[in-house]
Order: sequence, then C-alpha cells, then structure tokens
Amino acid sequence: MLVHEAEPFNAEPTSAALGTNFLTATDTFYSRNHGPIPTLDPAAWRLDVDGLVGTHLWLSLKDLREQFTEYSITATVQCAGNRRAALIAVREIPGEDPWRDGATSTATWAGVRLADVLARAGVTATAGDAQGAHVAFDAPDVSQLAEPPQAYGGSIPLSKALSGEVLLAWSMNGVPLTPVHGAPLRVIVPGWIGARSVKWLNRITVQHTPSENYFQSVAYRLLPPEADPDSAGPGDGLSLGPIALNSAILSPANDATVVAGLVQVRGYAFAGDARAVARVDVSPDEGNTWVQADLGEDHGPWAWRMWSTEVNLPAGDCVLLARAWDGTAAAQPSDAAHLWNPKGYVSNAWPRATVHATPSTM
Repeated sequence: MLVHEAEPFNAEPTSAALGTNFLTATDTFYSRNHGPIPTLDPAAWRLDVDGLVGTHLWLSLKDLREQFTEYSITATVQCAGNRRAALIAVREIPGEDPWRDGATSTATWAGVRLADVLARAGVTATAGDAQGAHVAFDAPDVSQLAEPPQAYGGSIPLSKALSGEVLLAWSMNGVPLTPVHGAPLRVIVPGWIGARSVKWLNRITVQHTPSENYFQSVAYRLLPPEADPDSAGPGDGLSLGPIALNSAILSPANDATVVAGLVQVRGYAFAGDARAVARVDVSPDEGNTWVQADLGEDHGPWAWRMWSTEVNLPAGDCVLLARAWDGTAAAQPSDAAHLWNPKGYVSNAWPRATVHATPSTM
C-alpha cells in the first residue's frame, strides 16, 4: 500500500497489487478517511431511519439480518480524487492527497437493499411530495477537515436510493467488514463517487434537500480553475455524484523497465452510473499508433472491466497511453491540463506510463 496519510488513514494499493485480481483483496482495498477510524460494538450499534418517513425505524444489525432479504452486488468504489497525481503534475494542488491510479477497488458486497429499508419505513418515490427529495447518511467519525469540525455525512437523490443496487452492506468478499472499511454497516452506492458510500452508518434521513453536511455541501464539489477552495462555501461549484469514465495502466507501471519486444499491457476501465465500458485502445508510441485492447469478463454494470493487449516496444524510453469509450460512445478527454481544478477531482484524462525498454539478450 502507498500510504498518503497516517491520520486520517489514507492509502491506496500499488498498481501491481491492484492488477492481481478482478476483486480487490480486503488488505489492499483503498482506504479514504476524513477522521479517526471508529471501532463500534456491533451488538450495541443501531441504525436510526427518520425524516420524511411513515414509520420511524430503530434497527439493530440482528434486525437487518433477520427481517430483510440479503442481497449481494459486485461493485467498484472509486474516490473522487482518483488519479489526482496527473492533475498535480500540471499544477500544484495544496492540501490534497496525490492519489495515483489506486484510489479505486472492487469487491462483492453483501447486505440489505436500502430500498427495502426505506419501504419498511413507508417511503415512496413521492416522499416529501417532491421528486427532488434526498436521502442523507450520517456517520460518527468526526473530521477536523470540516469547518467547523463535524461528523461525516452525505446524501443521494431519493430516486437513486430507491434503485435496487444501493446496499447497506455488512460484508465484502464474503467476510464481515473490518473497521477500516466501515464495520458494522456501510452504504454502497454503485456508480457514484466513494464519498457517498458512507462508512460506519448510524443514521438515514429522508429529507426535501441534499445534506447540509460539509462533505456534501462544500467538500466534494467541482470548482472552476480560478476558484479559491479555501473561500468556497455551500453550494459553490458542481456537486459530484456519478463517476466519470476513467481508465488506468496498471502494468507495466510508470517508470518500469521491460525487455524490448512484445510487452503485455494491462489495466482497468470504469464507467460510472451503469454505463458500460465499450472499448479501450492502447498506444505504444505516445499516440502515434493505437491497438484495441481485449476486454476482460463483464461482471455487471457496476464493476470495472479489466483489459489487456500486447504492444511491440523498441529499445529505449517509450510512452504508453490508453483511452476508453463507454456505451454512449463518450470517450476520455486526452489532456489533463484541460481538466485541472483546485481540488483535483474528476482526473480522467488518458493515462500514460513511461517505460524503459532494454535490448533483448537473445
């Protein structure tokens, strides 16, 4: 793991670790936190469901397991700051972690559907008599990054909350959640930025408006290049939700040394909000020529696609590029310089890796 901060703990797997398997092992799954990691007693923990509900719920973990049907979903979780390092290379971004390609990971999550819990509380698609209703999530981890310091929170539109893919998860990859990944219960919002998949969930509130929590109203918003993030207030910029189409080259890693000749290139591509990855191209010569990569197995609309191809590299330094398309024929932008913003979000320009090809001894 590449540890960017010890407190709060923020770390990502190396490219080699991330590319080992389609599912990311728990001990290499990226970790994004905004305050100290709480350790909660599962037996004493309760989930409060309130707001624009017909019935106020107060549920234990045992209640959730026994009163609702368990579902599982394979979903990629991706930080809004994934690949920020590419933007930092364009221009400095003070105060933000230099995430590389690993602020994203994939797991099979199990738990109960948020829609089922909301239905038990009497929530319908017309809750609050407005299509603009939202579902807010609260957690107990207090962050000093917020102004003023406050517990973490966020929200999603009610329409997303009522879709069957949003889970209240208690396990990942067949084992119970660990504290660093949100035990005893966390939200999984497939296709949306990881900031909305709130960990250590203790309260769900159905309300007329988005959450006023700092991490919904201020932090995770895309500001224009000229904006001062230190003076940005609630509602400034664009609220981040569905993940933008993105890809990464995992092998060979940037600055790797390989033997000239046929070299296998591997990586991932992900299109958020149920958009399918349709195609990935790879260039061995900084965009002069391209080859189409083979897409790995399709594990559903909420998970990344692994891809691979072979390219012929001459001896010397070579720059590999990749680019992805989704099912709507939208493609990644080519240049990180066009995407720079003062918080380093939505860094989804073509990934690049410089490799050093040494002459073959054969």
